[in-house]
Amino acid sequence: MSEYGVVYITASSQEEAEKIAAHLVATRLVACVNIFPGIQSLFWWEGKLCREQEVFMMAKTRASLFGHVCDEVKKLHSYKVPEIILLPIEEGSADYLQWIKYETK
Repeated sequence: MSEYGVVYITASSQEEAEKIAAHLVATRLVACVNIFPGIQSLFWWEGKLCREQEVFMMAKTRASLFGHVCDEVKKLHSYKVPEIILLPIEEGSADYLQWIKYETK
C-alpha cells in the first residue's frame, strides 16, 4: 500500500466544503484540500435517479490517516452516506510527498 493518498470527497455546498476542508487542515489530518465548485453529479439514491450540483474536494494525506479523515468528515457532513474515497499516490515529487508527511500528524 502506498504511504500517501488523495481523498475524494463531495459536499452539498461551498460552505460545507470549506468547513470540512478547514477542519481537516487545522487538525493536520490532511496537508491540503483543493475545492472545485460547481460539479454536476448524477447518482441513484433510495431508488431514484438524482441530479445535483455539488462541490468536489481533493485532500492530500498519509494513507494511515484515512480512517481518522473519514470519521471527521462524517461528523461534519450533511449527507447520510458521504463520498469519501482514498486513492493511493503511487508516485510523486519527493519534495511534495515529504511536505505531506511534515504537515500531517
